[in-house]
Amino acid sequence: LPTVPAQLYPVLFQAAFLDGRPLVLQDLVAQWPFPVLNFQQIVGRRELFRDHPSKLCIQSVILAVVEQLRQDLEEAGHNSSRCRLRVLDMTGLRDDAAGRAPEGMSVWSGTVALAKACVEVSKHGRELRKRGSGSRKGRSGAAAAPRSVDVHADLFVNGTSYGILWDALQAGNAGPLRLKCREFQAEELCLAGIVSLLKSLDPSGVRRVDLRFNNLGLGGLSLVLPHLSRFLDLRSLRLPYSNVDVRRPTPESVLGIRCLARELGKLQSLRELNLGSSRLSGNLRHILGKLEAPLESLELPFCSLLPADLAFLSQSFHAPALKRLDLSGHDFSQTLLQPLQHLLEETSASLLHLDLMECRLTDSHLHALLASLRRCSCLRSLGLFGNSFSTVGLKDLLRKTTVLPDLRLVVYPIPVDCYKPGLDPGWILEEQLDRECLGAVSTELSRMLESFGRADVVWTSNPYGHGALDYFSL
Repeated sequence: LPTVPAQLYPVLFQAAFLDGRPLVLQDLVAQWPFPVLNFQQIVGRRELFRDHPSKLCIQSVILAVVEQLRQDLEEAGHNSSRCRLRVLDMTGLRDDAAGRAPEGMSVWSGTVALAKACVEVSKHGRELRKRGSGSRKGRSGAAAAPRSVDVHADLFVNGTSYGILWDALQAGNAGPLRLKCREFQAEELCLAGIVSLLKSLDPSGVRRVDLRFNNLGLGGLSLVLPHLSRFLDLRSLRLPYSNVDVRRPTPESVLGIRCLARELGKLQSLRELNLGSSRLSGNLRHILGKLEAPLESLELPFCSLLPADLAFLSQSFHAPALKRLDLSGHDFSQTLLQPLQHLLEETSASLLHLDLMECRLTDSHLHALLASLRRCSCLRSLGLFGNSFSTVGLKDLLRKTTVLPDLRLVVYPIPVDCYKPGLDPGWILEEQLDRECLGAVSTELSRMLESFGRADVVWTSNPYGHGALDYFSL
């Protein structure tokens, strides 16, 4: 390797990673000639991480960095290593449990591996300082400070991994291996644990905070959100399944909503907000009222919204800026239908992704929405799974949306006429599906797409396996 030109290192790294050669990767890292090693830039598309046995390879890179830092600590002032690494960027290694190779590394596993590495290097440094080194005692003058490496990563923590991550963040504040979080996700973690980790994160570069299944309630969110204002680059805040219910106002809920709105208003870079499964009936105006910049992605599935909430959105400065809108889980068969039409018209110039899954829509409601949908000229994906359309209704939808030039994905519901007769649509089981009928519908829709010259559009009744849409890829 000493004779290999520096420009070949990224090529060799990519080849070794894709071929599953962890020992080669360790040797490359040990003599890395550049200050930055960015996984995604070198290896390529995210799908490559998913489809290859990456766990051992990622672990080998982490171990190689740890070994280099241990040597630096032991040979302070006399480091002869050719390794010039200062930043290890491991961001973007997202979870995709459905498609990830068996030996792939999840974000949770990666977080634990990095945390353990930070703790190990910090512990080694403390032990060296306690023992002292004969070579350092005999040396005159101050020794050069040992090299440090910043690890940029997306962190995913739960109750099981909380302890090691907290230790790593404390150690990294002054240690040679420092965790720099880009996206922070916490699941099933207590309020005190969430606050403790948020306070320990380096605020620079944090662009997303995702807190889900934490049972925080409105009171808990009011205690967590004040700790987010230090993240000046925070663009995405995801708070699904937070156990918020303000359908029946109380003095406590009114104060909680004011606090929530005030703290959201402090997040001046915020562009994506997810409040999924919070019962917000009639309170959207109050919750979003303090935001100083328009949202570009708003996810409000199963939020028990009222016509007044949709009317507020239509009239707000968010509407013409929205690129992604998720209103799944609302009953648009009655009073919400007209407000939805108006909202779609107001978002038509910017909207790229729309989800209206499980919204009790039938053919007649779809027919009423079609004019508004056709005005969304930039629309790329449309999610309608879980509604009650017939095959005739789906064909009409296909014909009338072929005019949308950027449309590439439609997730449609299984047509009601593809289920065996006499069943309650709310209690349909998988075995009651007429698969022959569904296959015929799929074939007919594909034939229609080809006849319209739109074979580039994917029409599917499978809501899974298309890759989760991400705000930062919009």
